[in-house]
Amino acid sequence: MGWGFVTCGPNEALVVSGCCYSKPLLVPGGRAFVWPILQRVQRISLNTMTLQVESPTVYTSQGVPISVTGIAQVKIQGQNSEMLLAACEQFLSKSESEIQHIALVTLEGHQRAIMGSMTVEEIYKDRKKFSKQVFEVASSDLVNMGITVVSYTLKDIRDEEGYLKSLGMARTAEVKRDARIGEAEARCDAQIKEAIAEEQRMAARFLNDTEIAKAQRDFELKKAAYDVEVHTKKAEAEMAYELQAAKTKQRIKEEQMQIKVVERTQEIAVQLQEVQRREQELEATVRQPAEAEKYRLEKIAEAHKIRTVLEAEGQAEAIRTRGEAEAFAASAKAKAEAEQAAKKAEAWNEYKDAAMLEMFLETLPKVAAEVAAPLSQARKVTMVSCGGGEIGAAKLTGEVLAIVQRMPEVVRNLTGVDISKSVRAA
Repeated sequence: MGWGFVTCGPNEALVVSGCCYSKPLLVPGGRAFVWPILQRVQRISLNTMTLQVESPTVYTSQGVPISVTGIAQVKIQGQNSEMLLAACEQFLSKSESEIQHIALVTLEGHQRAIMGSMTVEEIYKDRKKFSKQVFEVASSDLVNMGITVVSYTLKDIRDEEGYLKSLGMARTAEVKRDARIGEAEARCDAQIKEAIAEEQRMAARFLNDTEIAKAQRDFELKKAAYDVEVHTKKAEAEMAYELQAAKTKQRIKEEQMQIKVVERTQEIAVQLQEVQRREQELEATVRQPAEAEKYRLEKIAEAHKIRTVLEAEGQAEAIRTRGEAEAFAASAKAKAEAEQAAKKAEAWNEYKDAAMLEMFLETLPKVAAEVAAPLSQARKVTMVSCGGGEIGAAKLTGEVLAIVQRMPEVVRNLTGVDISKSVRAA
């Protein structure tokens, strides 16, 4: 076997001996590390053992032979190291059956000893005492072997001589005798007590009838008085109820009126709050904007007035300055025009028809521009075609040229000068 840990269950103990241990290592329900060859591992059972302790034909202190059967529960104590070591020293190499036999023999001997020190009556009547004595004596002896007596109970008592039966018969006869005597005495006492009870019952009945009649009379009298009092109280209660009902109705009406007053007050308060809200709303939405607009317009008017005054002053100064300038310009223009007219007159006298032609040619574009000026200001021009002529821009241009072509005729009608002849002669 290799070295390593060795384990055991909770119902057994490991005993490790050998190298490193002056005395065996006891491990109940656990594990231990073991070196092979140098150390040895053995196991001892910690199971509870049930023993049936038979003690046949044992003479009691009175010399009466009886047989007793007891049941004992024993086990090797694994929690006490000293007891476990003592059990290992005595039972380690033995099997569980051998351990049971040793414990059984020990218990049987102590059971016999206790039986011999007690009478049959003591054993029979006080089994608990017998069991306790056997348990105590056996425990003190087996504890030296590492065995604990878990429990001991007396299971059965027998005898072959009929002693127990005789005790039972005598006791039975005694009990029967006592029962008959007790029955007779009980019957006699019962009859006496029954007669006394009957007498007392009749007396109690008469007394009870008398008390009942008296109580009935008192009841009728008290009932009559109670009826009068009840009717009186009832009438008072009805009147009080009606009065209280009237008061309650009156109070309810007052409360209702009070509620209406409170509701009306609340409505008035709400209406006042609504009026205040509307006034505030009017103030915020109409009056204040109107005043602001009024203030703005006043400021605008004031600014406009100031600007008008300034502009008027400026215009007056400008007009004065412009008048002076215009007067000077007019004077200069008049001189220039006079000189130009003189020169034109000279030129006309010198050139005559050529000068007229030049003037006509210079004026003609201006006339065409003036004729076309109204058309340039029109947003929309609608032209109607008869189907045989030009349309669109060509038509409009033709109309302008037709007007320009009539200019010589207009000049001739106004001045008597025929421009067309002068142009053709040139």
